[in-house]
Amino acid sequence: MYNSFVSHFKTMGDVDVLWHDGVYHLFHLVLPNHDFIAHATSKDGLNWKRIENALFIGDPGNWDDYMLWTMHVSPDPHERGWWRMFYTGLSLDDQGSLQRIGIARSRDLIHWEKFKDSSNKSSAGVPCDANYVPLCSKLPYYEQKPAADHAWVSFRDPYYFQHEGQGYLAMAARVPFGPSIRRGCVGLARETSPHCFELVEPLHHPGQYDDIEVPNLLKFDGRYYLIGSIREDAKIRYWYSNSLDGPWSNYYDNVLLAAGNYAGRVSWDDRGPLLWNFYTPDAEVRNRKNLMPPPKRIVQLDDGRLAVRSIEAFDDIVESTFTHRELNPIAALYSKFDSQVAFDDGSESYEVNCNGGFQGFLFSPIFKGFRLKTRLRLSGLGKCGLLFRVDPESSDGYHLSLDLIKGVAQLRAWGHRNEPDSEQAFQYQRLQAAYWRNTDKLEFDITLLCLNTYIEFAIDDNVLLSLSDETFSEGHLGVYVESATVVLENPTVEILHTPEHPTDDLPMGSKDAAPIPRPNDPTSGQ
Repeated sequence: MYNSFVSHFKTMGDVDVLWHDGVYHLFHLVLPNHDFIAHATSKDGLNWKRIENALFIGDPGNWDDYMLWTMHVSPDPHERGWWRMFYTGLSLDDQGSLQRIGIARSRDLIHWEKFKDSSNKSSAGVPCDANYVPLCSKLPYYEQKPAADHAWVSFRDPYYFQHEGQGYLAMAARVPFGPSIRRGCVGLARETSPHCFELVEPLHHPGQYDDIEVPNLLKFDGRYYLIGSIREDAKIRYWYSNSLDGPWSNYYDNVLLAAGNYAGRVSWDDRGPLLWNFYTPDAEVRNRKNLMPPPKRIVQLDDGRLAVRSIEAFDDIVESTFTHRELNPIAALYSKFDSQVAFDDGSESYEVNCNGGFQGFLFSPIFKGFRLKTRLRLSGLGKCGLLFRVDPESSDGYHLSLDLIKGVAQLRAWGHRNEPDSEQAFQYQRLQAAYWRNTDKLEFDITLLCLNTYIEFAIDDNVLLSLSDETFSEGHLGVYVESATVVLENPTVEILHTPEHPTDDLPMGSKDAAPIPRPNDPTSGQ
């Protein structure tokens, strides 16, 4: 996980990632000051190195002299070899109540120069009209002044894309009508000439949310998908349409990542689209201890829904593997007569059951960074789940509850407190929950990955849980059952290399290198 700033004083915020010449370029906000946009690079999406900051707030009197908010970097379609960064700026003159969108350009992704505002049109050498940057929220399509119960006009989080040869800029905006907390929309502006934009009707206004933050657009097999983050429940959601003009529909479950994952941003590499975001352990206060989890690969399922999967780079950091035999012996957490465990070497499986109460079964090795893969089969109407980083003496560790019948995964940090005077001898933290649709299936391929503080859980390759927690760092791994029988088929545990130092030999790319078009990437114009 990328965590350049992890403290109560400074942390990372919204992210944008661009892949070029085999290198991922991460641009991100720095909270709570919002005074510059940081830049880091990586070869694999896991190991990162900070380099020169990309952009700073403007000098006093400029339209962006107060704060910088979310950005988006893409190839400049008007001049080969150049890049554009659309970014959100706030002004001291209006105390940040009006959000505006500006442009900066670069030839090498490292050194950036801002476009000056409309009073200095000659700085770009392009004749423009009133639609010249900074772009502002205006009637008739969007709010022009804050609603009575709002502190600002929403007009931020730009996302540039091309459709049928026409350039567009999407942004988090608000329509000027209806209940104020239901005005959030994905605004839209059309590029009428190089770097000049005209506001048009919103791309999507669901009539449900206060804001749709950090919008993104991607396309699979002729179907468009609109991805945005919702402050009300701190989740990343999406909608779909067969036309850019809509209507935009949503599935019964349109959550891409569970609560705590926010400001999702889509980028493309040579394998397809990736979803990046920052994770916050406290959705109520997003200005401390934020981290960026490893990205997730976005895929389209057979029924048209989207899902996210673990990045392939984890395969490259596997150091060794424990097979089903090397995990033996497996021991019961409690000495109870009504629980049994059986190992079948022929079928490469473990069968565990407990007729009454709770029983855990732990493999013998102690693990820190690992990836567990197994097929799990449930018999009976009881409960089951996974245990990891568990101390068998105290039973402290992570408990991952799996309701395979309803389709619910819930992760808890569960242990005891060394506070004899407290009425609560235990600590019980609900960390994250996710849901999936079950169709009477009680057999699943599951993957559990732990690397440093990062925890990721997937069922049938689809990632459900993605979070960071530092309560427990190592321990035993196993399974638990309550009034049920569980079979683990061919369980294997891969030991993962734990990154300690950033890569220091990353290429920065040629200044004359042309942008690489990528399939299904709306920013490429393909």
